[in-house]
Amino acid sequence: MLRNIPPLLSPDLLYTLRAMGHGDEIVIADANFPGSSIGPTCIRADGSTASEVLQAVLTVMPLDSFVPDPALTMQVVGDAEAIPEAVTDFQRIIDQVADNPAPIQSLERFAFYERAADAFTIVQTGERRLYGNIILKKGVIV
Repeated sequence: MLRNIPPLLSPDLLYTLRAMGHGDEIVIADANFPGSSIGPTCIRADGSTASEVLQAVLTVMPLDSFVPDPALTMQVVGDAEAIPEAVTDFQRIIDQVADNPAPIQSLERFAFYERAADAFTIVQTGERRLYGNIILKKGVIV
């Protein structure tokens, strides 16, 4: 056990977050996301929601303040302007927890998959809400 680290952050996830460098990206994905087949290492967090994992990750990882889009979600297919419940929740968490809060930007579904395939890692959660996926770009520790 460690102090001031959310217990939801497993040893594998803590190791990964520490190994990431500035500009590396992590995907927090819902239960429907193709986390194991898309490319990067997939860390399982089946007992947690994407919102819970996002909040825990942002307590230890800074968002990149040098880019306009440090947080990206997947657009709703057929309605790019729609904002799913999970994304509204993600924005609230970013606004409250992130050291560099930023508005979430979105990508078309297949562009999101391509970006996720180049990420450092994917955390596959048990999130059941549709479009409960977010890509975070790691910032610097000052």
